[in-house]
Amino acid sequence: MWVPGTPAADPERARAEAARRARAKVRRYCTAHRLNRLGTLTYASACHDPMQVRADVAGFFRSLRALLGGRALPYVWVPEWHKSGHGLHVHFAVGQFIGRSKIEAAWGRGFVHIKRLSDLPVGSTSLHEARRAAGYLSKYVTKAFADTEAERSLGLHRYEVAQGFQPPVVRLTGRSSREVLYQAVERMGGALPAISWSSADAEDWQGPPAVWFAWD
Repeated sequence: MWVPGTPAADPERARAEAARRARAKVRRYCTAHRLNRLGTLTYASACHDPMQVRADVAGFFRSLRALLGGRALPYVWVPEWHKSGHGLHVHFAVGQFIGRSKIEAAWGRGFVHIKRLSDLPVGSTSLHEARRAAGYLSKYVTKAFADTEAERSLGLHRYEVAQGFQPPVVRLTGRSSREVLYQAVERMGGALPAISWSSADAEDWQGPPAVWFAWD
């Protein structure tokens, strides 16, 4: 049995499970708030300090809110290490049009990029766009969990979201996982989950029985 606050019996497995949960949370957040515009913040001079990046990005979103009239907005961002050794840059998603000039003014530390994910089949909606954005960010989250031990030792989050915009939690109860899944399918408009996982299929599972489902 694993006791919270103690080292995991299998650190790699624990990290993979944490990454899976993080990806799921990012996908839910993006789709719940229709975050369909992806942006990138890059430093003009290399920054290798994870704490500094988090302080700078927090300042960026404060400045951006001020430039947009002070109203809070949902967003999610994920740091990523440059392959070229230039340090860290940041990927983020928002759900509304924001002029590039405002993003540049709010960042003020280098270069910015922003685009709406509209290169989808005809008939696609903002929900489909948000799902595409969530897919991109989920990949960055996965990479973040494979990054340096230094960040892990600092206890830093691999992604951040705007406070006050967490999707509501819907609790379903039933006598079996099949019964709960049936209720979830009804709530999802009859669509079956695209991905499913069960602890019964996991070797050496040490927690209580668990299942996990995800919809496209």
